[in-house]
Amino acid sequence: MAFENLSEKLQSTFKKLRGKGKISEADIKEAMREVKLALLEADVNFRVVKDFIKTVSEKAAGEQVMTSLTPGQMIIKIVSEEMTALMGGENQKINISSKPPTVIMMVGLQGAGKTTTSAKLGGLLKKQGKRPLLTACDVYRPAAIKQLEVVGGQLDVPVFTIEGSKNPVEIARNAIEHAKRNGNDIVIIDTAGRLHIDQELMDELKNIKATVEVTETLLVVDAMTGQDAVTVAESFNSMLEIDGVILTKLDGDARGGAALSVRAVAQKPIKFIGMGEKLTDLEPFHPERMTQRILGMGDVLTLIEKAEQNMDMEKAKALEERLRSNEFDYNDFLDQMQQMKNMGPLDQILGMLPGVDTKQLGDVQVDEKKLTHIEAIILAMTPYERSHPDIINPSRKRRIAKGSGTELFEVNALIKQFEQMRKMVKAMTKGGKKGMMGNMGKMGMMGKRKGFRF
Repeated sequence: MAFENLSEKLQSTFKKLRGKGKISEADIKEAMREVKLALLEADVNFRVVKDFIKTVSEKAAGEQVMTSLTPGQMIIKIVSEEMTALMGGENQKINISSKPPTVIMMVGLQGAGKTTTSAKLGGLLKKQGKRPLLTACDVYRPAAIKQLEVVGGQLDVPVFTIEGSKNPVEIARNAIEHAKRNGNDIVIIDTAGRLHIDQELMDELKNIKATVEVTETLLVVDAMTGQDAVTVAESFNSMLEIDGVILTKLDGDARGGAALSVRAVAQKPIKFIGMGEKLTDLEPFHPERMTQRILGMGDVLTLIEKAEQNMDMEKAKALEERLRSNEFDYNDFLDQMQQMKNMGPLDQILGMLPGVDTKQLGDVQVDEKKLTHIEAIILAMTPYERSHPDIINPSRKRRIAKGSGTELFEVNALIKQFEQMRKMVKAMTKGGKKGMMGNMGKMGMMGKRKGFRF
């Protein structure tokens, strides 16, 4: 999970500050020492850490903070503001050309995920009402063109190629003409990468940029390479003048040093982040929201956006009506589970909830691999059994276990969990909306005590 180690250490440090009625200069010094160590362990650039700690320390030692009623919260507020500023302050959108098409050139080293990210970006822009065209200009890496065609096809985004051409400048130029003729308002150029930065690579990218009047040059870097990602960003910017950065594989980087260093060192904004392997797992980078995640404040706005993008609102409304009528069956259970899966890994979703420490969720043991077993069990039921849960007797359980390729104890565990959830739903809906709100806390405590185990 992104920033997991850093988040844990910072939250532990600030927990000590919150418990103090008054804070001395020694307390601030000790807290800043712990913050400094946490940032360095997260592989944040040393110069960035030094400047960050200096700025926060100066502001935290101010009279307004020292004499406030809640000095601990004031210091956390300062850290939050400075960390947000460090990562760019606010979301930086793609510059759209006043004269279509907008041309986006994707650059970077081999292995950073440039081709897949190009397709992900095309899919994201298509959702926003654009008509993107992917352009295959990596004529050197075996199967690079085929890869772009495959992922583009999965997202229903067209791909422009010239069979047999080894001239990326020619391909890019023809792609622009094709876009103009066919009404594509965005052209995304997937360029070749290298294992290292060399003059031949840069000359090729400069030629493409000069020939087709690129609107945006976006550098794709692997967040898991830490300070190497920052060095690559600095080098590409000095030679090519990039407009922004896309950090891939951020979901697998427990340190997060690249995200906290790139903006300060390269002086270019992070515009998008890759948060998973799915072709929909690319999201705009919001510095303030990322800071909130790191400091354990949650990220409700991103959670809402994910829900709106991945959940069927009509189904949600229908389910609400069924809940109010005290109806909840295995069809509802399966549908909600599948929609939750579409929102992304469960640890990411839980990490967006304010005050939730995923390391402390010992009572909620969810093995995502076993979710497929649950789906198989429910799908092995007959339609009548799914809509009438109470008829499932021992002989039916044995048939369901055999039909789903699971063990009988797994079927029993699912049925037991379903019954617990149905009781919770019934209790929460008792007395209408007021009853739901009034019983929410009780049900949450019950869930924490008993836990749900898959």
